[in-house]
Amino acid sequence: MTKHYSVLEVTPTSSGWGADYIGPASKVMAKYGGRYLARTANHERLEGQADIPAMRIIIEWPSKQAALNFMSDPEYVPHLQARTKGSISHHALIEATDDIA
Repeated sequence: MTKHYSVLEVTPTSSGWGADYIGPASKVMAKYGGRYLARTANHERLEGQADIPAMRIIIEWPSKQAALNFMSDPEYVPHLQARTKGSISHHALIEATDDIA
């Protein structure tokens, strides 16, 4: 199986969901073999003109299916809904392949 990476850009629009999100989301993520590589507000844009999000998060997954299973896990879904309601979030799932080489 090919590893995959979730790359998220998250800018909170309300503070109500954050404290209740991190612990449960991390617990469910670990169940699917996910591993945080970065969760930080310490980043800068080197190219382009888009808005800079407050947080960038990178998660390593053992497979695409593991990431999809995490996203649809009934234990995670309420936390996902709270995050997407209380933030501007963008989430890309990237396959660890080199299609150009």
